[in-house]
Amino acid sequence: MKKRLIRILLGVAVATALLTAFTSVESLAPTAAAATYVSKTYTAPKKGQTNAGVKALQRRLVKAKMLGSSSVTGYYGTLTQNAVKKFQRKYGLKVTGTVNRTTWNLLVKKTGKIKVSSAAKSSAKIPKRCKTSSRVLCIDKTKDKLYYVNKGKIVRTMSARFGCASTRTREGTFHVFRKNRHWVSTLYHSPMPFSMFFSGGQAVHYSADFAARGYYGCSHGCVNIRDWNKIKYVFSKIRVGDKVVVYRG
Repeated sequence: MKKRLIRILLGVAVATALLTAFTSVESLAPTAAAATYVSKTYTAPKKGQTNAGVKALQRRLVKAKMLGSSSVTGYYGTLTQNAVKKFQRKYGLKVTGTVNRTTWNLLVKKTGKIKVSSAAKSSAKIPKRCKTSSRVLCIDKTKDKLYYVNKGKIVRTMSARFGCASTRTREGTFHVFRKNRHWVSTLYHSPMPFSMFFSGGQAVHYSADFAARGYYGCSHGCVNIRDWNKIKYVFSKIRVGDKVVVYRG
């Protein structure tokens, strides 16, 4: 009787230990952050598009050393088209600049699994003038960046292009005095979507030319942005009267 009681108690102890171990493993599993990778799915990206499929294409072109990392904008412009042509030429494909399934499958094969870094808070250093209790367009001409800052924290970072030598983008502290979603330049007759004017005729706005040609071109003094989705988001947040800081880091 005594031996039977001991066996029962041992059985309960072992079962409890196993249950505890299993529960501990199960509770730990969800805490591990799932890795995010660039999609391998073919989306038939085309010139002129702005979407996640284009961004996946650009990230793979960067990995294949056909495109610079600063050109990962999600917009399929001339720079991306030329990178596709370069890839096609290197691997003996028909050089079209268009991503068909053959081009995509080979690009995926050559670049493999690409881990996307998690969206961490920006570590960029911004001047004290940009750290306020409200919204600020903080523009660094040295790094070619525009930071949308809210309550002292960087919310969005985007590539920026500035004026030519004869039409330099003014530096200083300004305020947005006018916004226009569909503005067209009265001097140069070029579209300026999402315009946020801060000094005379100079504005922050989307530039199709910047998206297509990158830093091979320049503006007439405005701050050009080539990421449609980001500038659309910022335009929706910025209000007339918000601060604009243009500086050299």
